[in-house]
Amino acid sequence: MADTILHHYPMSPFSELLRIALGHKGVAWKSVIIPNMAPKPDLIPLTGGYRKTPVLQIGADIYCDTAIAIEAIEAAHPVPSFFPAPMGRTGAFATMWASGPLFSPSVATAMAKIAGNLPPEFWADRKALFGFDPDRFTVLGPHLKSQFEATLARADDALDDGRAILGGADAGYADFALYINVWFQRLFNPQAPVLDPFPNVKLWADRVATIGHGTSTELSAQDALAIAKDATPAVVELVEAHTGFTAGQSVTVRTEDPGANPVAGKLVRLTSRDIAVLRDDPQVGTVAVHFPRLGQIVTPA
Repeated sequence: MADTILHHYPMSPFSELLRIALGHKGVAWKSVIIPNMAPKPDLIPLTGGYRKTPVLQIGADIYCDTAIAIEAIEAAHPVPSFFPAPMGRTGAFATMWASGPLFSPSVATAMAKIAGNLPPEFWADRKALFGFDPDRFTVLGPHLKSQFEATLARADDALDDGRAILGGADAGYADFALYINVWFQRLFNPQAPVLDPFPNVKLWADRVATIGHGTSTELSAQDALAIAKDATPAVVELVEAHTGFTAGQSVTVRTEDPGANPVAGKLVRLTSRDIAVLRDDPQVGTVAVHFPRLGQIVTPA
């Protein structure tokens, strides 16, 4: 089996989600540290333009977005599952909530005190991609904090019956997705007073943290590119008829973020669950770039 390679940086919340996920599976993985803002010259040959963090690489298959990366890890290492009983796949709904509507309030709460100290180029990058800026954080900060606290209260209620993990006995994807929001608070302030009214959440987060990141070894970006070039994509072709597209069609794929870069390629998968395009680059040869269907815009090229 090809090496599992994570392109990430230490302070990235969604990278932490995949690091914990890999630890849960006990997977040995390679770590490539990438910049926390554009340009990302050693990542773009793999992704074709996608520049969010993290990116998972397995040989010549490149997974953009944690949602599709989780599916790739689950398929390669099914035990222990990311979707344990009794929640099973219903845990994905909790994940969408924790990684979606909750994320902005979480980030604003964690970064409120340092927003004005971050370099202008950081805010320029985040504003171009997501629409974030320090003025928005200042004006909306109190409201976003209240929304984060409201979510923590609901999570604390859910954990009030003494369960160790959201789903009951075994940790899964829903735990990891909610956990990164707590982890991000502690990253900027280890005491994280915003968590104090929610003792069940604090104890639960401590338990999730003990999962750890498994075993990782450093890998250079150039070595990761060489691995992709020496490999062949393992993607299985499937374009569902109801999509209105055909296999081999030239398309672009981009996230719904306002400043997202489109990724161009030949369509090889388009289902209600996932997308993949084949693309060629002189540095990596032919790679398959994978996306979740949710949150992506597919357009004929």
